[in-house]
Amino acid sequence: MPGEDDVEGSSLASHDLDTPPLYTSRHHPLKGLPHVEMVRPAQDTTGLSTSVELKKEEKKVRDLSEEEKKQIMLREDFHQFFDRATRIIERALCEDLDILVDYTGNIEEQDGDDKSGIKLSLNRTFFDDRWSKNRTVTSFDWSSQFPELLVASYNNNEDSPHDPDGVCLVWNMKFKKTTPEYIFHCQSAVMSTCFAKFHPNLVLGGTYSGQIVLWDNRSSKRTPVQRSPLSAAAHTHPVYCIQVVGTQNAHNLVSISTDGKFCTWSLDMLSTPQDTMELSHQKQSRPVSVTSLSFPSGDYNNFVVGSEEGTIYTASRHGSKAGIHELYEGHQGPITGISSHSAQGHIDFSHLFLSSSMDWTVKLWSLKDSKPLYSFEDNGDYVCDVAWSPVHPSVFACVDGMGRLDVWNLNNDTELPIVSTVVDGNPALNRVVWTPSGHQLAVGDDFGKVYVYDVGENLASPKNDEWSRFVNTLQELENNKADQELDNLNNLTSSNSYMLPIR
Repeated sequence: MPGEDDVEGSSLASHDLDTPPLYTSRHHPLKGLPHVEMVRPAQDTTGLSTSVELKKEEKKVRDLSEEEKKQIMLREDFHQFFDRATRIIERALCEDLDILVDYTGNIEEQDGDDKSGIKLSLNRTFFDDRWSKNRTVTSFDWSSQFPELLVASYNNNEDSPHDPDGVCLVWNMKFKKTTPEYIFHCQSAVMSTCFAKFHPNLVLGGTYSGQIVLWDNRSSKRTPVQRSPLSAAAHTHPVYCIQVVGTQNAHNLVSISTDGKFCTWSLDMLSTPQDTMELSHQKQSRPVSVTSLSFPSGDYNNFVVGSEEGTIYTASRHGSKAGIHELYEGHQGPITGISSHSAQGHIDFSHLFLSSSMDWTVKLWSLKDSKPLYSFEDNGDYVCDVAWSPVHPSVFACVDGMGRLDVWNLNNDTELPIVSTVVDGNPALNRVVWTPSGHQLAVGDDFGKVYVYDVGENLASPKNDEWSRFVNTLQELENNKADQELDNLNNLTSSNSYMLPIR
């Protein structure tokens, strides 16, 4: 075609001669078809040598000076990295998995320990020689977000006057490491502690001095990030009871001190309580000296408190009758623990609660009756704490001053515990708490040790008929109580008749 050579020539003329083409076209004289040949691109020897030089330069690592190393080690991000890395390595080193486990079905060589029976077996012990030695365990709480985390509070160590008086340690059940997951401390002995239920990073404490303290595990500091002031507007006496109550969108921290002051707090501001109330009863000239607290299941307004004088009171936070309502008398010594029934089932037992006391007894109560339904008197020392099972309607646990842990099943026996164990050395067991699943118990002693026991499956998990059986158990206790009162009345009448003058 005319002009074709001109176009091809202009294209060749305008081509950059320094840039090699990817291929060239040449017509075969016989076939008239183009023949395509691949042309190897030119190598840039300059670029190759440059990359080699760069690699050589990268191998040269500059040594940091001592001053630069110190600056890096003082940085916050380095501390966070180091803290996280050491936790991971420690967990890995402490795992002792059985690498010889046999999956072929040869059960004879494996451990034949049957944990499904009715018994207690020690799972593990938590103790830190630096932070919990010679300190009494004062309270427990399990995390609702991370069920493997247990926080324990401790009072002062008299043998180490230069150490902080108060300590809170967070222990981890998930890993076999023997050190605490977190260590918190403050200037005053911690008498009560709890996780901030809807804030997984926060731990709260009530102190002997009366301060409310708040720790945050995201902070590099072990000291509180918030604390309440020591003033008449808040607590100035020991705080043995703190608890987060409410729902995700509306919750508060409540606290009670031994001077009877009840405070409601917002976790955002501990500088002053949102509300305060004096717990006092018209029969007493002074405020109630509160030692223990429990809210009935699902109730955030009404609560039960135990006192140093041995009397139990019911009270409410809000309403026209806020304050003390009723009193329950039956103990002859200070109340050490209160536990409301919390197991959920087709029958509501939320009106029931248990109390432990220094009079060596545990008593069963109903909010509908001012006298105890039953008194459990199998202990020979102070009963220091009591706790209902969170899943079984008729099971509870208690601990005493002789190192004894008892688990009762009222549907089976009301006279003796169904299983008991004594901790080696007979230390005073100060606190007991169930895991939320109801399959384990944690107890703390007066030497700073925490023992976690596995509860047998037959005891921990309720059968379908346990609730109806417990109704019958309660009825039997009511009948026995009525018979005993009648016998006491008859004995009193007969004794008075002997004292009548003879005419």
